[in-house]
Amino acid sequence: MANIIESFNKINSNIKKLSPNRAVNIVAVSKTFSLEHIMPLINFGHQHFGENKVQEASAKWKLLKNERKDLKLHMVGKLQSNKAKSAAELFDYIHSLDNQKLADIFSKFERENDKKLKYFIQVNIGNEIQKSGVPINEIDGFYTYCTKEKNLNILGLMAIPPNDQNPKKYFKTLSDLNASLGFKELSMGMSADYEDAINLNATFVRIGSSIFGSRS
Repeated sequence: MANIIESFNKINSNIKKLSPNRAVNIVAVSKTFSLEHIMPLINFGHQHFGENKVQEASAKWKLLKNERKDLKLHMVGKLQSNKAKSAAELFDYIHSLDNQKLADIFSKFERENDKKLKYFIQVNIGNEIQKSGVPINEIDGFYTYCTKEKNLNILGLMAIPPNDQNPKKYFKTLSDLNASLGFKELSMGMSADYEDAINLNATFVRIGSSIFGSRS
């Protein structure tokens, strides 16, 4: 398991060279990996972990999060509205807020449970039919709805570029859009392209296989 820490340190060191004056948070995407596999990084002191399925995350993290209050769990996958309440109970960050129904559920949950989450609005940056996310031309209206009507704490934008194209132009578009809305945080970049994302102002990068190894 030492190689997990070595891999993490290598990436972390690289990020600090790429962004010496801006803090970048590594969300270690632990989906499909067992808690036993992840535990070395938890014990090493890393706090931010990402999952993409509520049921899997609950089975893996619920007890541990009650014991380790410093751990921050990020929902990085598509979220169905029927799982939103369960997600709100477990996660600290939601990276995939992309419709009014989810915003309504989260807002109601926060009022009833006195808990505030942190959100990224997912943008369909490549206008892909099969991908989730708010279309670029609807971001302004959705952001206003989430903040003014629903009182949600929106940190910034998130997107996953088309996987068969150079991500740089999509990262640039998202970064410009993020800045135009006055956001300080930006969630983009994964194992294969986090360097490009950081060069274009990402502050949260979602890295899994480069830390934990390939998924079976």
